[in-house]
Amino acid sequence: MIKNWNYHCKPNNIAHRTIEITDDQLIVRRGQSFLLTLEMRHPFSHYDTLSLTVETGAAPSERRGTRSVFGNPSPMYTSDTKAIWKYSIDKSANLQMGIVTLSVTPPADAPVGKYSVSASTEKDRTNLGELVVLFNPWCSDDWVYLPDERERYEYVLNEQGIIYTGTSRYLRPMFWDFGQFEKKMVDICLKILDVNPKHAKDPADDVSARCNPIYVSRVISAMINCNDDRGVLEGRWHEDYADGVRPTHWNGSFSILQRWYPNTRPVKYGQCWVYAGVMCSVMRFLGIPCRVVTNFQSAHDTNTSLTIDEYYDDYGLRPSESGDSIWNFHVWVEGWMKRPDLKKGSRYDGWQVLDPTPQERSEGRYCCGPAPVAAIFQGDTDVKYDVPFVFSEVNADIVKWLGSAGGTKRKMHSDTTTVGQHISTKAVGVNIRDDITNCYKHREGSKKERAVFKRAVTRVNSGDDQEDDNGDKPLKVEMKIEEDANVQRGQDIKLQLKLRNKDRTNKTMSIRVNAQAMRYTGKPAGNMQSAVQNRTLSPGQDVTIPYVILFSAYSKHMVGCDSMKVSAVAIDQQQQDDIYETETDIVLEDSPISIQVLGEARVGRIMNMKVEFKNPLNETLRNCSLTVTGSGLFESDHVEGNIWELGPNATLKMDITTIPYKAGQRAVFADFDCSAFKDVMGSCTVSVKN
Repeated sequence: MIKNWNYHCKPNNIAHRTIEITDDQLIVRRGQSFLLTLEMRHPFSHYDTLSLTVETGAAPSERRGTRSVFGNPSPMYTSDTKAIWKYSIDKSANLQMGIVTLSVTPPADAPVGKYSVSASTEKDRTNLGELVVLFNPWCSDDWVYLPDERERYEYVLNEQGIIYTGTSRYLRPMFWDFGQFEKKMVDICLKILDVNPKHAKDPADDVSARCNPIYVSRVISAMINCNDDRGVLEGRWHEDYADGVRPTHWNGSFSILQRWYPNTRPVKYGQCWVYAGVMCSVMRFLGIPCRVVTNFQSAHDTNTSLTIDEYYDDYGLRPSESGDSIWNFHVWVEGWMKRPDLKKGSRYDGWQVLDPTPQERSEGRYCCGPAPVAAIFQGDTDVKYDVPFVFSEVNADIVKWLGSAGGTKRKMHSDTTTVGQHISTKAVGVNIRDDITNCYKHREGSKKERAVFKRAVTRVNSGDDQEDDNGDKPLKVEMKIEEDANVQRGQDIKLQLKLRNKDRTNKTMSIRVNAQAMRYTGKPAGNMQSAVQNRTLSPGQDVTIPYVILFSAYSKHMVGCDSMKVSAVAIDQQQQDDIYETETDIVLEDSPISIQVLGEARVGRIMNMKVEFKNPLNETLRNCSLTVTGSGLFESDHVEGNIWELGPNATLKMDITTIPYKAGQRAVFADFDCSAFKDVMGSCTVSVKN
């Protein structure tokens, strides 16, 4: 009989790299053995009966791989038995004393999740409680195996990261706290799997399919948004967040996930980088290597044409008639896994695009991927899942049109190079940007890139709708907008519109310059300023036209917007079909937030911090608040300080005391809000010692 047992949680979790989650619950990775000690009432021999049974899900079975009986006597397995566990008696056992230490190995294809464990001897059966099984990127037989140890640390174990935002000319790093090893993440992530609609429809089949990272990652992609299920986040892309939290306010995943967990009601609100950050946390917890990727000048192609139509009028860019748009940036994740389902050997193994932001449906649900990056690079748009949509995001062509009040439109030109710039992720081991654009496409404008584009078009059967790459005539007038310097919030914006007449004749140009407040999704939020003038350009002449956007003109419009778009349209008065257009996106630079840790940081001891923010404006800021967060540092969701006013050029100072509860590199995040602008972010890292 068994009188006691020991899961050796701490040494096992250390060996399985799950000790950051907990040391009092056994969490193991599949394909890797762990120790289990059974204390018998009598001496034990190798020939005595001892079998273990592990079960997961509501209807466990050997055929589905959700139940395994193993040990002595060795069971007779049928040919359709899946995911067979095994054990051997470890050399540390003392059988004469009845101390039976087993080395137990879950198979590399076991479904991930929570298992109940029982042990049977000749005379009785004992319930041994539960353990959790995760994917194992350290095991070469696991589909998520990642050979490089530095990459395994970065893409599975690192709890802090960087998400890039801004525009293609102003790339902004934003620190993100993934917090995948917070203790509650065990229950949160397993609940995400259990409340997905596929589980409700067929629980046995769903739990069985959790052996497959392709299936699991697709489920997570759907469950991070709430559009057609009880998912984690509700999205909103307009400035009305009174009944929730603004997307720009979040700086970590755990706060969101723990709000969702108790009643599985969606957390308000998310946008693409929030969806991606939360998905990355869940993927890393489950053991699927994952990284957050930002694509600048990202196309949203609603009809899989691989072409985006942009329309302009007298007030600049206007909303597209088709719903297509070019986002300043869009954020998704990449998960690392094999793709044997595509039956092309290892051709499509490796990084897979997964996008939880609800944009278009995939097989009836708001999810996207896994789409092999290798398939996107090669233009294999007939490969599942959702390769055409992602291909458009990084390599669609843009056709620009000028609309008139009467509803007619004239084509200005085609743009084959703008979409998909500076595709970025955090570099391995350091807080710098890694540009991975060449993983998604050949050099923009090269013959190879154009050949891949045509291949992609052919494979989605829409070649007849495409513009000829050589259909645009050479430009007679070159136009470009340049800024004097990076623009600080609160300052006037000084621009120069430069024109060059490359033709041999005089040209009288009607030039309209417009400034619009923009959401990062490429949707105009309001017209701020416009100017019209005529200029005559002599043959070969260069002309520079200054253009200033006053702070008073943009301040109110930019409270809830991410950037502004300045566009110029010039029409040749002698040849009305000669239309020229140029544009630039401007992001305002915020004043920095200073975060200083005073003294040494140790687990269980008081840590003091000083946070400061200086008002950059010559006017009083109202409704000010400063929020400070950090996983492993604050037991509560956040620490907040509120003041009613902050005078012109005055400094807000906040002293914070906390007691860290986790060792290692930790990140502190600060967020300043006021009536004039939202979510000025700052961060710093602190090394917490045991």
